[in-house]
Amino acid sequence: MDIRQLKAFIAVFEERSITAAAQRLCITQPTLSVTIRQLEEDLATTLFERLARGVAVTEDARLFYPQARQLVDQADGLLRLFRQRHHCQPLQLGIEADLGAVQVATLLSAARAAIPGLLLSVVDGCAGDARLAAEELRCEDELFLPLWEEAFVLALPRLHPLAQHSELAMTDLHQLDWITCPQHASHQRLLAMHGEGAAGLMLAAHAGSLQLALRMVEAGYGVALLPPSLLEGSSRVVGRPLSGPGLTRRLGLCYAAQALEKPALRALHDYLQAGRQTEAESV
Repeated sequence: MDIRQLKAFIAVFEERSITAAAQRLCITQPTLSVTIRQLEEDLATTLFERLARGVAVTEDARLFYPQARQLVDQADGLLRLFRQRHHCQPLQLGIEADLGAVQVATLLSAARAAIPGLLLSVVDGCAGDARLAAEELRCEDELFLPLWEEAFVLALPRLHPLAQHSELAMTDLHQLDWITCPQHASHQRLLAMHGEGAAGLMLAAHAGSLQLALRMVEAGYGVALLPPSLLEGSSRVVGRPLSGPGLTRRLGLCYAAQALEKPALRALHDYLQAGRQTEAESV
C-alpha cells in the first residue's frame, strides 16, 4: 500500500465514480481500476461495489477513509515542509529598544510584502542581518537607510496644568520635575539645549531607557522629552510639541554593506527605498 493507492481510493470514495475520479487524478479509468483492485487485495477486503452508474462504498471503505485521508494529509504536509525550507528566504532582523509599536509593525509588514517565501526571525537588540534602530546607534562600519524622522515632544501626565496648552516653548519648561535618561544620547542633547546645563533642570528621576522614562511619567514622577511614537496607546500621558529648535531623531535600517549580498535583505532594502522615493515625489 502506497500514497498513490491511497489517493486513488480517496478520489473514488469522494466522487463515487471511477470515471470522475480518473479525470480528477488525470489518469485513465483502467489504470485507476487496477490501482483500486491492488489496494483491495493488499487490505484483503472489498472497498467499492461496482454499479451500473458509479460505485457504492462498503462499510470497510467508510472505516478506511478517515485513516487514508489522515495519511495523505501527513504526507502532503511533509512535502510542503521540505519544499518551503528549500525555497524559503531566511532573514533575521534585530529590533532595538525605545521604538514605537507602529514603526516595528510597519517594518515587519514591509518585509512580508517585499520578500516572497520569507522565513523571518526577529530578535531583540543589536543582532541580525539588519536592525531597526535610531541613527545614533549606528555602528561606524554600518550603512543607514532612514525611514522616519520625529521631533521629541514633552510627555506629561494627562492632568498636568501644561497639558491644557496645544504647544509649549522652552521657557515653559523650567521649574519642572524632569525625568532624564543619563545613558541615552538625548540626555546630553537636552542639557546642551539649556545654557545653564544641569543646574537649569530640576531632576526628579533617572530612567535607563526612553520606555522606562514613559512609565515614570505615567506614575507621576515628572515630565520627559520623548519621541511621540512611544506615547501611542498610553492613556495617562499626553505629548505637547515644543516651539523652536528641539530634539529630533531618525529611525531606520542599520546594516553592513556586505549584508546586502543576502537576497532577502536586498529585496527589503530596495522595497523600503522605493517607498521613500515614492513618498518624496508625492510631497
